[in-house]
Amino acid sequence: MSTLVAVKDNAKHSVITPQLIRDARAKAAQTHRSATEILESLVGLESPEFVAALGELLHYPTFSADGLNELTQSFDALSFPKSSELACLALRNENDDLIVIMSDPFNLEVQTWLEQHIQSDFSWGLAHRSDIEAYLAHHERSLNAMDSMQQDVSERSTADYDGTVEELSFKTINEETSVVVKLVQSTVYDALKAEASDIHLETSPTGLVIKYRIDGVLVTTCALEGLELAEQVISRIKVISGLDITERRTPQDGRFKVSVQRHEVDLRVSIMPSVFGECAVLRVLDKRALSDQMKGLRLDHLGFDEKSMLFIRRLSREPYGMILVTGPTGSGKTSTLYAALTEVNHGTDKIITIEDPVEYQLPGVLQIPVNEKKGLTFERGLRSILRHDPDKIMVGEIRDPETAQIAVQSALTGHLVFTTVHANNVFDVLGRFVHMGVDPYSFVSALNGVVAQRLVRVICKECITDDTPEESLILESGLTLEEVRHVHFRRGSGCRHCRGTGFKGRKAIAEILNLNDELRELIVGKQPVRLIREAARRNGTRLLREGALDLVFQGESTLEEANRVTFN
Repeated sequence: MSTLVAVKDNAKHSVITPQLIRDARAKAAQTHRSATEILESLVGLESPEFVAALGELLHYPTFSADGLNELTQSFDALSFPKSSELACLALRNENDDLIVIMSDPFNLEVQTWLEQHIQSDFSWGLAHRSDIEAYLAHHERSLNAMDSMQQDVSERSTADYDGTVEELSFKTINEETSVVVKLVQSTVYDALKAEASDIHLETSPTGLVIKYRIDGVLVTTCALEGLELAEQVISRIKVISGLDITERRTPQDGRFKVSVQRHEVDLRVSIMPSVFGECAVLRVLDKRALSDQMKGLRLDHLGFDEKSMLFIRRLSREPYGMILVTGPTGSGKTSTLYAALTEVNHGTDKIITIEDPVEYQLPGVLQIPVNEKKGLTFERGLRSILRHDPDKIMVGEIRDPETAQIAVQSALTGHLVFTTVHANNVFDVLGRFVHMGVDPYSFVSALNGVVAQRLVRVICKECITDDTPEESLILESGLTLEEVRHVHFRRGSGCRHCRGTGFKGRKAIAEILNLNDELRELIVGKQPVRLIREAARRNGTRLLREGALDLVFQGESTLEEANRVTFN
């Protein structure tokens, strides 16, 4: 091991001079910034060039972001929390040699601490602080609170299933003595911290795999050995969800609550049997987070393009009829309907919703939660709503022929009905209603328009950079080199703000079907979908694919993301 190499005065060929270093140290002593950060601003080089020049001057090997990823993490030598605190990494190369990579070679206190506390022999390396932070953010997904109990898993004992999940924090998790309870709490806590929408706990042939869905993408965070552990974790979730732990052959649904930083979060639980054991999916319903998003929510806050936004806004102001929003689970249908209702909620109309579940309380709106155990289904609730003198009705989802029939009749009798249905695009919606036995003439008479939507991840603004996609990717995306000749492609390099993914947040894209007389005649006449699509295109319908590519061409997303979300 070695300490900081002295700067030689004869290193005048470098753009980093001893005088600049002395100036940087002097300014650092007067501020809370590091000498390296100040030196970088004084030199005026880009990050890679600055690190290379500093490494050459101090005789340290330097590492880029890609170079860090080629090495193997060694959080056993330097823990993840300490790596984050010191902005240093302990990594091993292909020869299993330990390299401690720092971002501030002028901080002698950090170097001294590392030499005293790292037990193995190591050499020094240098990387930019942003690259180290991006590396740590990327690995944080599997090393949050769960990291503190990895060693306990090998010494696990039968869990005590009594009690409920209470306030979640690092303190309460670390004080928990039951390994299984601690694992469940850590999993939920880290998912909320990562802003995950779903938590997947899958029983594998060897144990338990934990995954989070973040910005619509499933990310594996942890894989633990032991089928017994997997069984205990699923049983623990069943207990706190009020489910039957003795029943392992049929699906079960339940829910439970946790309290994090003095606010409650609901988790909807689905248990499913598999060939290796039971699996669980926990849907996170954070009402406070949704409330923060919904404050003053309008359609233009969701990221729709101008034409789509104006169309949805016009439909929501019609006196009667049906507005259908379609898309897969998690595509933002509920947010779109909430935004539309918020814009038309002026207090002069009676607005009633029936939802499963009610995800956010809309002021001045009567909201009814479905409770199938008590007999309150969408069908029965909708029938009762019609006797409650509504002007506008929102049906959370049309799942069965009975609900579809009542919704159509409601739209035909002077009510404005907002609802969702699961379908891939605006044209598949038409077939769904026909297959549910709804009369085509009544359906098209009631239907004002259909909106199919998806959520596309947008590039993180903190690490956005220029990109040149490969020719093969361009061709696979259905584009020609001539079409993209003037396109300015962008991507995210990965940072702590986006957890190393390069994406932060999502925007909605929409496919609009505006019903006119020609389309109504084609639908009633049960004409082929090809003819209906051609007529819709003539009427101004833009496909989801076009909306996704627009975001790419505007430098807000990537071709890979457009291909993930939409068909070529």
